[in-house]
Amino acid sequence: MSKERHVIVGGGLAGAKAAEALRAEGHEGEIVLIGAEDELPYERPPLSKDYLRGESSRDDARVHPEGFYEEQEIELRIATSVTAIDPGAREVELDGGERLGWDRLLLATGSEPRRLPLPGADLDGVHHLRDLGDSDAISARLEPGARLVVVGAGWIGSEVAASARQKGAEVEVVERAPRPLEHVLGAEASDFYAAVHREHGVVLRTGAALERFEGTGRVEGVLLGDGTRIDCDAVVVGVGIVPRTGLAEEAGLEVENGVVTDERLATSAEGVFACGDVANAHHPFYGRRLRVEHWANALHQPEVAARAMLGKEASYDRVPYFFSDQYDVGMEYAGYATEWDRIAFRGDPGGGEFIAFWLRDGRVVAGMNVNVWDVTDPIQELIRSRKRVDADRLVDPGVPLERLLERSDG
Repeated sequence: MSKERHVIVGGGLAGAKAAEALRAEGHEGEIVLIGAEDELPYERPPLSKDYLRGESSRDDARVHPEGFYEEQEIELRIATSVTAIDPGAREVELDGGERLGWDRLLLATGSEPRRLPLPGADLDGVHHLRDLGDSDAISARLEPGARLVVVGAGWIGSEVAASARQKGAEVEVVERAPRPLEHVLGAEASDFYAAVHREHGVVLRTGAALERFEGTGRVEGVLLGDGTRIDCDAVVVGVGIVPRTGLAEEAGLEVENGVVTDERLATSAEGVFACGDVANAHHPFYGRRLRVEHWANALHQPEVAARAMLGKEASYDRVPYFFSDQYDVGMEYAGYATEWDRIAFRGDPGGGEFIAFWLRDGRVVAGMNVNVWDVTDPIQELIRSRKRVDADRLVDPGVPLERLLERSDG
């Protein structure tokens, strides 16, 4: 077995799972996992949900128990930043000037919150959510009666708004689009989430432009483009994330909306791979590159990257998947839908339990189950089949999803 040294840059879920996978796939050489945060690798979904509400601990968010890395002979360097990558010399440079050689390198540098270039954006009390410290700082503001403004009604903004309401804070959401989550779900499905938030007391200000943050020293309000001022005690900005590609760009790797990779997660530089939020990877099923910013990608891509790093057969072709929990509404979404000609509902969204299907040319391209469980696998099978389905049977709760392919036609 190889005694080569494999270095992983990025100490989040993707990096930690890659280190685990390298050992599981038989790598007997050195594994060095480098993370900039002064924390053991942890998962991020709890940061806007149970951890933010104080219902789970730091330990609960960890990818592995503290002793895992020593047991697996993984050298874990936390609170350590990589300042440069030299693909020619096969070295990384660490803060402090140390240079570390590698035989294979994996970039799992993740992403960071998009910042708004607006007046007052640097005021105390204007928060972004990406790490445990951010979640701690926001949680400290969520006392009963506290006034919180959430800027952006995507998944992070919506989940923070829900958690804040569950903690007793007064919440207003400012969103440029006509509806929350509309850019992902379309009008019909996003109306469901708008209704859920309003039912729980959130004030939704949609179609609204943010002008500036106001306050002396700390944020005291936000001013909208129409002159409306919303007084607040804190703000959470959730307007998307951007991949951390700086190291890759400086090293001369191909970068376009992330680090460009093939289906094996190999980059344009020999011996360098990428996975997780930062990877814009060719997807064999879709025949194009996809950069997926969700937990499932960071969980499953590392196994493929590890196999590729070890010279084994490897290809990442999982159907994209993510989940969200808001109040008592749990959902799972599978697929990749940027264009569709119909959204079909199995069940009544008004009743809070349903499956939505995004269809194009009679084919299912994505599905979202809300408070309906154990249907992700058949939804993904429908997507992978690329076959036309009978729409009447698709929306009939009496027809098992597994039966739909039996009478479909291509």
